[in-house]
Amino acid sequence: MQRVMTVILAFLGMVGALAIDTYLPSIPAIGREFAVGPVAVQQTLSIFLFCFAFMMLFYGTLSDSFGRRPVIMVALAVYTVASLGAALAPSFGALLAARALQGLAAGAGSVVGAAMVQDRFKGAEAQKIMSHIMMVFGLAPAIAPIFGGWLHVHFGWRATFYFLAIFGCLMWLLVWRALPESLPLDKRARFHPGEIAANYLKVLINPRFVLLALTVGMASGGLSLYIGSAANFVMEILRLPETAFGWMFIPLISGMVLGSAWAGKAAAKVAPVRMKWIGFAIMFAGAIAGVVHGLLFAPAIPWSVLPLMIFTFGLAAAMPAIQMSAFELFPDNRGLSSSMLSFIQMIAFALVSGLVAPLLFGSALKLASGMLAGVVLAFVCWRLSAMKRFAVPAAAASAVDAEVAAVASLERSI
Repeated sequence: MQRVMTVILAFLGMVGALAIDTYLPSIPAIGREFAVGPVAVQQTLSIFLFCFAFMMLFYGTLSDSFGRRPVIMVALAVYTVASLGAALAPSFGALLAARALQGLAAGAGSVVGAAMVQDRFKGAEAQKIMSHIMMVFGLAPAIAPIFGGWLHVHFGWRATFYFLAIFGCLMWLLVWRALPESLPLDKRARFHPGEIAANYLKVLINPRFVLLALTVGMASGGLSLYIGSAANFVMEILRLPETAFGWMFIPLISGMVLGSAWAGKAAAKVAPVRMKWIGFAIMFAGAIAGVVHGLLFAPAIPWSVLPLMIFTFGLAAAMPAIQMSAFELFPDNRGLSSSMLSFIQMIAFALVSGLVAPLLFGSALKLASGMLAGVVLAFVCWRLSAMKRFAVPAAAASAVDAEVAAVASLERSI
């Protein structure tokens, strides 16, 4: 049952990844069909990511109140409809609207899935499951642009969105048939806006949680930088065709899968703090290798992409331990803390891919330097989170807990 749940949750995490990566080879063709420039077409990714991040704020809280399965199933239904809307879009504005709706629905699986792991598993076992989920999930970004390129060449860019609609429908059926509810009725939170707002405040005033979330977001920034620049990196910098996205994504995701597999096996033997140090050391090695190659050599396969494999190995090794450290701060609000962590991570992803990536187009050295800057910022946030001065003050925590209790008491009296 544990393996089945791991695979299903990993596939649910793929919903968003496929919507991001599958259509990347079609970006130039979309611009040509609707007669818009590359910056405008880039907004089909940015608007998706911003909506994706925004709705992540609420999925965890909704699942804390209404259950995990119902939230996932409603989101998958909306995602399927939005994907069909994108496939049938008669104008660029309609495509943007469909991508926005798709983004709002795509994040439920990853957010609620993390909460479901916390419902059923603890400590090293939970970290191991998260690593296994990341390992299976990591296959999506490797396969998606290759498959998307094949769909684009043979059937046109709209076929990509028909595929996403079919995938969303199949996932809805899989959840309905094979994914059990993990949050019993007696453990669900009351759905009251005041109480929910107080719980959000409790999370947001915890500087350690915010710093750990920023660590995840900044470290993932290198990944989002290359994903946001994928079409430019593959077709302009490396001068490869639409069907050659595998040259970038296979090394990138191979590192993630291998790193996740190693981290899952090592979770019971390697202390979380040591795992984080190892992960950051490997990330730094990959980023520095990319900068050195960019300084000394012209972009070329495979040397320009091997640093990405090293970087994502380290990212996959460190992230589960960092995420678990953040979740453990709020054991009574797993869904909400998962939402907040995912929201901060995806806002960073959206800002980097939508605003930073276009500034670095056309240069392998600039992209590698951007990845290194993300690792440095992530490392600083992580080390700050470990300082005693950034633990939430007891008085502030007590005040927020008292506010939550007062709101709950008022609700019961009403």
